[in-house]
Order: sequence, then C-alpha cells, then structure tokens
Amino acid sequence: MDLAYLLTPFITWIVVGPIKFLINSARKRRWAFDLVGNGGFPSNHSSVVVSMATLIALREGIGHPAFGVAVTLAFIVMIDANSLRQHVGRQAAAINRLAVGKDPLPALRERMGHTLVEICGGIVTGMLVGYAVFTLAPAA
Repeated sequence: MDLAYLLTPFITWIVVGPIKFLINSARKRRWAFDLVGNGGFPSNHSSVVVSMATLIALREGIGHPAFGVAVTLAFIVMIDANSLRQHVGRQAAAINRLAVGKDPLPALRERMGHTLVEICGGIVTGMLVGYAVFTLAPAA
C-alpha cells in the first residue's frame, strides 16, 4: 500500500491547524487558544477531503472511481460544514441566551460551522497540500 494516501489527511491536518491558530490570533490580537477547534479560516475538514481528492486526481486520474468517491465525500463534508453545522451554532447561541442566570451549566460552543470563504480557503489549502504530497512523495 502507498502510505501517501494514509498520511495525506494527517499532514493536511497538521499544516492547517497552526495556520488557523495564527490567523485567529492575528484577528483577535492575542493568542487565541480558546478558538482552537471547529470553525475558522481555513476549514480543516474541507482541506483534508480536498487534499485526498487532489492526490487521487494527480496519481490515478480524474476518470478513476476513487476520484469520484473522493469528490462526493468532499461535497458532503463542505455542505455539512456550511449549512448543518452553522445551524447547530445558531441553536447553541439561542440556548446560551435562554440559559443566562439559570443552573450553572457550561455554555455551549457557538462557533461550529464555516463560511464560504473559510471553505474556499480549505479547498485551496487542501489542493496545495495534495499537490505537495504528490510532488514530494512519488508513487511507489
């Protein structure tokens, strides 16, 4: 088995995490450890699935069935990141407003989904990482 297919998602995750942290820190003008997690620029989930689709396209070709599966998965992940998870975040915000002054429950995390700009940043980052893996780790 070619390990590049196994390592690419991890490499992408490791590359995107610090980028997201630094961008969030620059926006807040402080170290933004509290913003680590879901949401933010670029979309980590979008980057991961696009890096795999890119690697498959470059190694196997866009006519390969695995590329079709990868693109389908990427669309599902990106649609979920933009719509469903943003709705979850809005629901969390509403629940937090209702819970003010009530039992000492921890506040729900409100930043869950991604904007289209964050997803597009994830797409570009994923393509760059997928291309880098293709270039630096030739097929066995």
